[in-house]
Amino acid sequence: MSGALSLSHCSMLGIPDCELLRIVGCCVSNRQLKPTMLSRLKLGNACCYSAQKLLSSSLLSKNLKIKIYRPIILPVVLYGCETWSLTLREELRLRVFENRVLRRVFGPKRDQVTGVGFTLS
Repeated sequence: MSGALSLSHCSMLGIPDCELLRIVGCCVSNRQLKPTMLSRLKLGNACCYSAQKLLSSSLLSKNLKIKIYRPIILPVVLYGCETWSLTLREELRLRVFENRVLRRVFGPKRDQVTGVGFTLS
């Protein structure tokens, strides 16, 4: 018998029986441990939204904004990622999140000569 804690053991310990049991960063559902990457992305979005004024401020340098992003926002998203087995779609979602934050940090892309903003076509 392994040292893993099953849902039947949880009922013997007095933990109420339910469909979804939330344990620090993960959910136990249908007798398996399921990573909650989407909920981590939602928390990261909330954290990014709360730091929105700092990340889009023209008064702070880009290096300082990166120093805000790496230790504050990124750990919120990547908490418990050691146990995740990612599909390509989930990996793409993480990249999209990071690119969105970095676009806010670095601002719109501008022409070096004229200083006029442009979009990719």
